[in-house]
Amino acid sequence: MAEHVHGTMETGAQEKTYAGFVAVTKWSVIFILAVLVFLAIVGA
Repeated sequence: MAEHVHGTMETGAQEKTYAGFVAVTKWSVIFILAVLVFLAIVGA
């Protein structure tokens, strides 16, 4: 089995996936807060 050298792994795909996850989470929270504010204003 080949020896692993610390710091040599290609992490581009993981970084891109994580950035996408953070973006989706951010926009989901913004959307949910907007809906809650709308419901509070309308009085539902």
